[in-house]
Amino acid sequence: MADKKVAIIGCGNIGISILLGLLKKAAIPAKSITATRRNIEELSELKGSGVRLISDNIRAVKESNLIIIAVKPYNIVNVLEELKDHLNPARHILISVTAGITIGKIQEVINSGVPVFRAMPNISASVGKSVTCICQNGTNSENIESVKFLFDMIGTTMIIEEELMESATILGACGVAYVLRFIRAMIQGGIQIGFDAATASAIVNQTVKGAAELLIERHQHPEFEIDKVTTPKGCTIVGLNEMEHNGFSSSLIKGLVTSFERIEK
Repeated sequence: MADKKVAIIGCGNIGISILLGLLKKAAIPAKSITATRRNIEELSELKGSGVRLISDNIRAVKESNLIIIAVKPYNIVNVLEELKDHLNPARHILISVTAGITIGKIQEVINSGVPVFRAMPNISASVGKSVTCICQNGTNSENIESVKFLFDMIGTTMIIEEELMESATILGACGVAYVLRFIRAMIQGGIQIGFDAATASAIVNQTVKGAAELLIERHQHPEFEIDKVTTPKGCTIVGLNEMEHNGFSSSLIKGLVTSFERIEK
């Protein structure tokens, strides 16, 4: 995999997150990564990283093997039209991280035998902690392993059916924002009960990280761990009950479903 060259086409927020994660892992040399953006000056923070920064998408494709399309949904067809005559099934794998655009639509536009994948990482890729859901439509195991290896470098991966990709977008990508909003509320509450903002942030961040690691390592249902800290007539259970009386769980579920309904349209 170290000999593969990677191009990230349209290096916006998610593209930069993937790029930073790859640089952090260093399994692919920086000189083997090309990042493109129409206004290349917006990538000035990456100067000196060793990554090739250019505005020429066609050149990036010609000099790479794994092509990550990270443009906005409204722009992906135009970008694919620009690139389609320069894609080679013998040496290229095309990976779209653009939400809502199916493999079938991509194949229709490029009209090529190039293997096509969809992947949905999140912005935690920048610190190597993304969860990336991947789907494909009938390629070989070697290509699947190449794509999986690439995204394993920025976190954890799972192969899913394409019909679940929109759900993966909501739960895994939009989900980061939902968790961060919860964390912000925790910090605000911590300030109200006496901590300064920096101390509240440190406590909350580590508490959330610890809770997640607890579930990851022990493979238990959240309620199993909750029961350990909800003693009869204790402060935890009254707090949880007050949150539920005010619609904590139902509002979160409604938010997820509303986001899903929007992306499905």
